Amino acid sequence: MAFGEGAQLSQRAWFFQGMRGLFSLPAFILMMAFVGFTALAHESGLERGEAVFMTAIVWALPSQMVLVSAMQSSAGLLTTFIIVCLASVRLAPMVAALVPEIKTSRTRAVTLFFLSHFVAITAWVFTLQRIKAIPRECRTAYFAGLGLTLTSVNTLIVFFLYGIVSTLPPILAGTLYFLTPIYFLTSLWGSSSSRVIHLALGGGILLTPVFHLMLPDFDILAVGLVAGTGAYAIDLVLRRREVTGE
Repeated sequence: MAFGEGAQLSQRAWFFQGMRGLFSLPAFILMMAFVGFTALAHESGLERGEAVFMTAIVWALPSQMVLVSAMQSSAGLLTTFIIVCLASVRLAPMVAALVPEIKTSRTRAVTLFFLSHFVAITAWVFTLQRIKAIPRECRTAYFAGLGLTLTSVNTLIVFFLYGIVSTLPPILAGTLYFLTPIYFLTSLWGSSSSRVIHLALGGGILLTPVFHLMLPDFDILAVGLVAGTGAYAIDLVLRRREVTGE
């Protein structure tokens, strides 16, 4: 067998390994969250095709929720565009963190641009937790298998369950939706060995209720700025003390 043929088989095997990520607890939580989104989309008056298209094209669940909320409030097209863009900005650092881990010197830019569409909370955390055990030349194949499978299956969930989930109590639909951010928070905390991340997450949890009352329209932005900056400053002071022995 030629070297190229062996490499291609390895790429294919890791692609299917990525697809197997569908049969995991994080993927199950994500699917349950999309059941909640389907109920919300139906309740908000979206047509089946609109909800399916939104899932496939927007993909990141929080951005979809923001888009639905903007449509319900009758916001203009430009306003809706800006709101969804701001909600999606958080994905840029996630892409920046993932790309250096999965690319090789031979990876084409168009491949990375395509795969960046599938970067969302579940796929990002799931991949980074396993990336070190995957051969570098097979990492794009692995993430492609995972991302394509998660997106396709959840798009099908929205398509087939639309209308059926209209009988769900609103509190249950909302609970299903919030499973994903809960998973993200616990996974990021557990998988990180960095003190600054733990400080930022802990500060964000404590400050969120305060800023929600003080700045309800800008609470997430304010919490991120204050908790993140504060965590960095505290970690910097602690590291300096460790170096000086004070």
